Amino acid sequence: MTRTAQGDELAPLEIPITRTLIVSGAVASRDYQDVHHDAELARAKGSPDIFMNILTTNGLVGRYITDHFGPTAVLRKVAIRLGAPNYPGDTMVLRGTVEQVESSPEGTTAVVRVVGANDLGNHVTGTVTVTVPGGHEESERSATGGPA
Repeated sequence: MTRTAQGDELAPLEIPITRTLIVSGAVASRDYQDVHHDAELARAKGSPDIFMNILTTNGLVGRYITDHFGPTAVLRKVAIRLGAPNYPGDTMVLRGTVEQVESSPEGTTAVVRVVGANDLGNHVTGTVTVTVPGGHEESERSATGGPA
């Protein structure tokens, strides 16, 4: 893991919100609520179209974090809240800021504040706690320029 510090900003990730992404995410998470796959029934319930479910959003947030921290990253806690819906045709941009970093013999643990926004506002806000095993040694190596 590259050295991570409080205040570091993760590169933004743009995710096109397609009808296929919404429906496949709902089906994959076994969420068969009609508002996630049937536009006509979603409109009958007051929504302009189908919209993304929280489990798909949760998966995308997890992907965002593990894409940044690498394949050995372990998600310890994901605490998110939904806001504005993601509709087909939207683009959600995920951004993250490291709020806290702790090193231990097990690795480096970071708390990252995550916000995912679309044209309507914030779709998702929250924090993710992630640990990268062995990160303590890597952090020491980076700080000293040599082996830990």
